[in-house]
Amino acid sequence: MKKSLLIAMFTCLLFAFGPFHTDAQQQPDYEKYGRIATAVIKEDYPGAELKDYQYLGRKRISATDVSDSFRFQVTEQGKPKNLVVNVAHNLQNKKLLNLSVEEERSF
Repeated sequence: MKKSLLIAMFTCLLFAFGPFHTDAQQQPDYEKYGRIATAVIKEDYPGAELKDYQYLGRKRISATDVSDSFRFQVTEQGKPKNLVVNVAHNLQNKKLLNLSVEEERSF
């Protein structure tokens, strides 16, 4: 009885303090590319106020390559703009492949 109680307590401690709750696993893997996209927007629109950005999702390009998309809301010369940044990168070597910035049209 004592042995099974000790095993149960050890298992609970392992889950509570083990590698399942590390900060590295809590961070989304697109965070690096979000920082790159933000830097590009700030460089391309130097006087614009960056209001907000949203992660739009990931599309698979090939077996090893994906594209993460981000929507930025900026105000340039008093006019609001929505910009979409697509960041293509390789999942295996974590290298950037392509980056594009497009202005969304207002309807």
